[in-house]
Amino acid sequence: MSRPGAPRGVGNCYEGRSTPVTGRLGFLGPAGTYSEEAAAIYDRGMQRVMYSTIGQVTEAAESGQVDQAIVPVENSLHGAIPEVLDFLIRSPRIKITNELALRIRNCLMVKPGTRPQQIKRIYSHPQPLGQCRAYLTTHYPDAEPVAALSTAGAVTDMLASAIPAAAIAPARAAEIYGAEIVAEDIQDNQNNFTRFVILGPGDHPRTGKDKTSVALSFSNDRPGLLYEVMGALATRKINLSKIESRPTGEKLGRYVFLIDFEGHRTDPIVVDALEHIRRLTTMCKVFGSYPAKVLSTPPE
Repeated sequence: MSRPGAPRGVGNCYEGRSTPVTGRLGFLGPAGTYSEEAAAIYDRGMQRVMYSTIGQVTEAAESGQVDQAIVPVENSLHGAIPEVLDFLIRSPRIKITNELALRIRNCLMVKPGTRPQQIKRIYSHPQPLGQCRAYLTTHYPDAEPVAALSTAGAVTDMLASAIPAAAIAPARAAEIYGAEIVAEDIQDNQNNFTRFVILGPGDHPRTGKDKTSVALSFSNDRPGLLYEVMGALATRKINLSKIESRPTGEKLGRYVFLIDFEGHRTDPIVVDALEHIRRLTTMCKVFGSYPAKVLSTPPE
């Protein structure tokens, strides 16, 4: 049985943890966005607290205004969310305690009574507008695309428009704001997921099937240095699942490397690998260890 306010197809059990969490959960609003949908999937009895920007969400976690926070960290098509990565690099106390992957399902919706052939303007956040470009070109070549601050904001803009308009947003937004869905799953790529991380003052206890996220930086550059770091994992048969880089902001050519690998930071073999890596780097910050199994939107 689904919980009131949960997205379609979502019950009150999140696979990534076995026990309920109580307290306050911060998330990026407004209601009807994918971030709010992710919070509804993760939430098991937590009081959800909505914020207007990602910076406000992460600050609420840092200051203890909320017990946990859920934020998007990367999209399978558009890449990483730099603001979240930069926060994790500089935060003195916050860790990743869990993650989930949400399938992005874009819907075209209108004001009740508006016929599809009347649509002259289409509102959405810039990312969904880009994700649905082929669909819009085929079905609405003459409609004007208009960028909104969020998918939920696009729906309210559409409902207030004097010109016959549509909005691209999650199905949940239509339920919340009273719009009518005229087409579902209009995204050009059906394998579009956003990865969300759950932040808190501590990471997740060891489960036996875990993932660890780490940030690394070097004071000097020499051939093979990053290769040696990778070797510290490879020689211990620790599987590296992701590596990317972020500019440090200090000077051109200086980067922080962000890696995900299998295992928990308390596993003896991971402890040994991290000690090796720390000898090679000037910064080796563990963002957290958490269950490797992520949750995608359940089938309806």
